[in-house]
Amino acid sequence: MSTLLEINGLYTSFGRDETEIKAVREVSLKIEKGETHALVGESGSGKSVTALSVMQLLPYPVAWHGGGSIRFRGDELMGAPAHRMREIRGNRIAMIFQEPLNSLNPLHSIEKQISEVLHLHKALSPAEAHDRVLEMLDLVGLPEAKDRLGALPHEFSGGQQQRVMIAMALANDPDLLIADEPTTALDVTIQAQVLKLLKDLQQKLGMAMLLITHDLGIVRGMADRVSVMTDGEIVEQGDLAQVFGKPAHAYTKHLLDAEPKGQPDPAPVDAENVSATGDLKVWFPIKKGVIRRTVDHVKAVDGITLEVRRGHTLGVVGESGSGKSTLGRALLRLEKSSGEITFEGHSIQDLDKKTLRPLRRQMQIVFQDPFGSLSPRLSVRQIVEEGLLVHGIGGDFDGRRKRVAEALEEVGLEAEMMNRYPHEFSGGQRQRIAIARALVLKPKFIVLDEPTSALDMSVQAQIVELLRDLQKRHDLAYLFISHDLKVVRAMAHEIMVMRRGRVVEQGPADDIFNDPKDPYTRALMAAAFEMKADDTGAVSV
Repeated sequence: MSTLLEINGLYTSFGRDETEIKAVREVSLKIEKGETHALVGESGSGKSVTALSVMQLLPYPVAWHGGGSIRFRGDELMGAPAHRMREIRGNRIAMIFQEPLNSLNPLHSIEKQISEVLHLHKALSPAEAHDRVLEMLDLVGLPEAKDRLGALPHEFSGGQQQRVMIAMALANDPDLLIADEPTTALDVTIQAQVLKLLKDLQQKLGMAMLLITHDLGIVRGMADRVSVMTDGEIVEQGDLAQVFGKPAHAYTKHLLDAEPKGQPDPAPVDAENVSATGDLKVWFPIKKGVIRRTVDHVKAVDGITLEVRRGHTLGVVGESGSGKSTLGRALLRLEKSSGEITFEGHSIQDLDKKTLRPLRRQMQIVFQDPFGSLSPRLSVRQIVEEGLLVHGIGGDFDGRRKRVAEALEEVGLEAEMMNRYPHEFSGGQRQRIAIARALVLKPKFIVLDEPTSALDMSVQAQIVELLRDLQKRHDLAYLFISHDLKVVRAMAHEIMVMRRGRVVEQGPADDIFNDPKDPYTRALMAAAFEMKADDTGAVSV
C-alpha cells in the first residue's frame, strides 16, 4: 500500500482574536490506497471541518488554517491555487454529503447534474456524457435509469437520491471518496443497501474512502482503520480490531458504551388500555383534472387496530412512508381519520374541538427535531409554560414558574435555564426541553415521534434512560415511533411493524426480535443487527 492522503498537524479556526473558535487542533491521519478510514465522533467534534479542509471548501477568510499540511499524492493542498483545487475536486477527490436532497439542485434533472462533472473534468461530448451517466446510474443500481434521466431530485426516494449523489461523485473514477454521514438520513434497510453499494464499488474501482460517521455499527461493518475525534482533536487511532477490541482512551470507551442498551422494565400484563384504535384509516385523496376530482387515495394508514396500555411502550417501526407518524397524529386526533379511537375506554373519534380540548393535556407528543419544534422567539420558560396557560392550570405566575422549574429538573436540566432560548442549548438538551413541555401537563399518554434520531449515540442513550425512568415514575403509556431498531429494543414492551400503511407483524417485543415471522420484519432485523465484525476483526455488511 502507498499513502494517498496525508494530514499532518492540521489546525482550523473560525473567527479571529477573541472570537476565534479552534474547531480542529493538530489533527494527523493517513489514508492508504484502497482502504476505508473511519473518522468517528459526536456532533461538533470537528469531523466535517476536517473533511472540508481537505477539499478546501471552508468559507475563507472566516475559516482559516493556523498550521498543518494536507498532502494528496504527495502534492500540498494547503494554499493550493484555485485552478489546482478545481482539477482535484470532483475528479481525483469526490465527496457525498449527509442530506442528498439539500445537495442536489432542485431545478435540474439528474442527467444534467451528473453530466456537469463529466463536462468540467473530462470534456466529454453530450452523447458520451449521456452514455456515462447511464453507466453510472446502472452501476449504483438505480431502477429504470434510462426512463428517469429527465426526472428532478424530489421525484426520487431518499435512498434513490443518495444513489444519484454516489453516481455523481464516482463519475470521474476518483482516487478518494469522502463520505460525510452518507446514511444518517436513510431508513435502516436503505442504509444497508447504500453501505453495501459503497463497499462493492470501492472494491470494483479500487478507491480509498474517508468515512465520517457517529454510528459505530457502520464503522464495524465498513472500516479498516479508525480515528476517534472529540473537541477538535484525534484522541485514538489504529486498526478497527485494535480500537474497538482494546480501546485505550476514555472517550473511545465512552462511545462504545454509549449505544442504547438493555430492555425496559417489565410492565403489568393486565394494565388497562389508555389509547386504542379499531380499523383506523387515514386516506389522503389524489385529485386530478380541472375540477380536481378525486381519482384515488394515498392509504397512509389502512385499517390498523392497536392498544397502548398504562406503563407500556408500543414500538412502531417501519421505513419512511410506512405511515408511522400519520398513525401517531391520528391517535391524538391531529389527523382526520375514520375508524374507532378510544382514550381510557371512551370514544374520542367524533368529539368536537371544544369537548376534546380538556383531554389534550392528557395526550401529548414529542417530535423528531427538537430545534424545529421549539419556537426560537420564546424562552424555555415560555415554551414549557404555554400548555399551562392554554389549559388554565398551574395557578398564578409564580405557581406556573414553579411547575416549569420542576419539569425541567425532572428531565435533568437546571431550573435557572428557563430564561435562556433554544439556540443556546445542545440537541440533547433541546429534546429534554421538548419532553419537559409535554411532561409539565402530567399526561397519561405520550406519542414519541423519532425522538432520538437527530441525536448523537451517547445522547440517544441518555434520552432512552430518561424516558424509561419517567415512564416508571409516572406510569406513562408511550407510542414510540422509530426506524432505529436498537433504540426500539431498549424502549418497547410490544412491537408493531408497519409497511405501506398496514401492519405486517405485531406482538411482544421479545417474540418480534427473537423470532420474526414476516419476511419484511426479518429484512429490517438483518439490516439493523447483522452489520458487525467477526472475532478475527474481519468485517461484513
